[in-house]
Amino acid sequence: MPPRAVLVTIAGLAVCESLGATGTSAPLEGDTERNETKWEFSLSTFTYLDQHGRDYANPTFTADRDWLHLEARYNYEELKTGSVWLGWNWSTGTKVAFEVTPMLGGVFGDITGIAPGYTITVRYRTIELSTQGEYIFDAGTSSGNFFYSWSELSASPADWFRVGIVIERTQASGSNSDVRRGPLIGFKYKEVDLTTYWLAPGSDEATFVFAVTFNF
Repeated sequence: MPPRAVLVTIAGLAVCESLGATGTSAPLEGDTERNETKWEFSLSTFTYLDQHGRDYANPTFTADRDWLHLEARYNYEELKTGSVWLGWNWSTGTKVAFEVTPMLGGVFGDITGIAPGYTITVRYRTIELSTQGEYIFDAGTSSGNFFYSWSELSASPADWFRVGIVIERTQASGSNSDVRRGPLIGFKYKEVDLTTYWLAPGSDEATFVFAVTFNF
């Protein structure tokens, strides 16, 4: 082979090798999006200190990735009762932001059944309305069916501080009233939220609730 042909061949092979290496190292757009999607976890505990009733703690664990929502609760629907949940995250809006997660859960313990549920959050500037609820279909008797909810309306004068009101409807407390209301005050430091609630203030069923949430 003539020397000129050899040089042309070597140059062509070098160009091909360079192009092949470049194509192999460049990530695909879909791969980049998948790498950017990470799991987000939270662990919270609500400790109820009842003035005339039983004190108890209500731990909740959540795991979210993109649209997928997983959750586990204990002492939420009833004492000595747990529940596990599967949900779908959906959000929209800029000035007014909406976050909605419809869920389906299984409840087991002192109460056993199926529960459709939801969490909804609406934010406008420093104002936030959040609510979560579920309807229990008791597997034992229809008289055990019940609607549970926890709703908060708060304002945040600063990023680390918020005040507002809370409304709870539950059977776990064992109180005579299904619905209790009261003020809340919360603080945030990095990924930790601390909130104190005072349910039914001034009544015989007054209860302090101390909540701590870790986000990671």
